[in-house]
Amino acid sequence: MNVPAPSRHTRTALAAEAGVVVNYRTGTTVVLTGDSLARWLGSLERGEAPAPVTVRASEISWGTSESSVRLDLPAPPPWSWRIAATVLLTGTLTARWLGPRRTRFGRLVRLAEAGSALPPPTRAHASLAVRSVRWAARLFPARVACLEESTAAALLLAAGGRGGAWRHGVATDPIRMHAWICDVHGQPIEEPAQTGDYSPINGPEPTSKRYR
Repeated sequence: MNVPAPSRHTRTALAAEAGVVVNYRTGTTVVLTGDSLARWLGSLERGEAPAPVTVRASEISWGTSESSVRLDLPAPPPWSWRIAATVLLTGTLTARWLGPRRTRFGRLVRLAEAGSALPPPTRAHASLAVRSVRWAARLFPARVACLEESTAAALLLAAGGRGGAWRHGVATDPIRMHAWICDVHGQPIEEPAQTGDYSPINGPEPTSKRYR
């Protein structure tokens, strides 16, 4: 297996005997084990790539998980938030489809982290942003998955002077990825309990001192 070269765009998640390497510019994801993983970890010591993150072990689910069938229907967000969310979700989807396919993931990551230097949002503020984007997503005849939704919500928060809320993480059993919005305490917002299985691999937590 050809081990990719570490760079400031790569993030590494360590799960049991495997390592998951995600390139935040191209979205390329590689699972490394054995000697390949050992060589990759050794190369991290000599480069500028962020330090690896240890992923929490998920409960054994045999590839399945249970979710509540109860649907909560909160009050619709204010019209000003709905309009702003619609505009920013339009921009997010446009950025996703315009430009080279190879860097599509990276374009959304840059948008999602645009407000990373801003103060983090309260739980109520973050919840309002996520609910507003989900309301707007119903208007689009296009795929709005967790990456697009969380990116638009992060932009909506940044427009209101709040940021650093976008998270992208890895979980095990099986290895999978998810993107979401968190509050000032790092807690997932408007997410099912299963989101707690994901360990964030972006943000200040996994960044090594040499990369700061």
